[in-house]
Amino acid sequence: MPFSFTPDQKQSAFWLVLWLALAVLLYALGPILTPFIAAAILAYALNGGVDYLDRLKVGGLNLPRPLAVTVVMLLFLSTVTLLVLIVLPVLQKEIPLLRAQIPMFLAKMDLMLAPRLHEMGIHVQLDGTGIRKILTEQLATSGDEFWSTVLASAKVGGVAVLGWAVTVILVPVVLFYMLLDWHRILERITGAVPRRWVVQTIGMAQEVNVLLAQYLRGQLLVMMVLAAYYSFGLTVAGFEVALPVGIITGLLVFIPYIGFGIGLVLALIAAVLQFSDWTGIIAVAIIYGSGQVIEGFFLTPRLVGERIGLNPLAVIFALLAFGQLFGFVGVLLALPASAVLMVAFKHLRHHYLRSSFYNA
Repeated sequence: MPFSFTPDQKQSAFWLVLWLALAVLLYALGPILTPFIAAAILAYALNGGVDYLDRLKVGGLNLPRPLAVTVVMLLFLSTVTLLVLIVLPVLQKEIPLLRAQIPMFLAKMDLMLAPRLHEMGIHVQLDGTGIRKILTEQLATSGDEFWSTVLASAKVGGVAVLGWAVTVILVPVVLFYMLLDWHRILERITGAVPRRWVVQTIGMAQEVNVLLAQYLRGQLLVMMVLAAYYSFGLTVAGFEVALPVGIITGLLVFIPYIGFGIGLVLALIAAVLQFSDWTGIIAVAIIYGSGQVIEGFFLTPRLVGERIGLNPLAVIFALLAFGQLFGFVGVLLALPASAVLMVAFKHLRHHYLRSSFYNA
């Protein structure tokens, strides 16, 4: 008797293929989905504030949700603007000073490294004149190739800058409408889940929601503690820009590596400009090295990892694994994605322990 699918199996296969095709389409459209994904993440984080204001009674009347969304978005955008205003004065102060200090820095580097390079048979000057000579010779020998590379990089960079500009403009617009219709969006997603799975799906979603809320609170605590630590450490070391640089470093740690790198670069620039010897650079190395140890081996595993039920080794593994698989985005989303996977694994383990395969 030839094998044939039942009508239910045919329907299941059809909808499974359709959902897989949709997933492939979304993957292909990944680059243009960035503002929507960013807006969805922000909407999830800010919706609690909107719901609180939405339930708030003013003069016996509930605050309209559009007004609540507007207030929350203005507060969020004001916070982002405040961070930018903290960074800009530091840059405006340090960049001109750095430009003036570069010749002196190159002269010191030439005085320190040139004799050792000469002993190795490398005859080169590392001061301003020597570096200009090296660059001139390189441009003369490979001018066409250099300018071709520059033009290609400019095209790629121009497209990237345009993409970032579009993203920055679109995110607030998409965020407003997502916050406005957040509950309706969730209802539509819930309505699309097959009825036989809806109870289990809602239960898992609620577990994930609790874990992610704990993750956000834990990450906020890490940011506040590190902002206080870096500000205090740089102040004790005598840095004039200790408070803004410390706050920037602490608040940007939610962006793994990039946030820390920005703070480290600002601190090193301040050290070179303010101190005439190696004291400042040594102080930055000690403060930021200790900060990385404190964050990586104590704060993040304890305040974030324990809140989402992951032990310190699991946190470190999650950061490395997601970074290897998905690059920077994977590192950024490693811990919340681990929380989601942990809920799924818990339910999978429960079914496994109850299965005939395990108990037979």
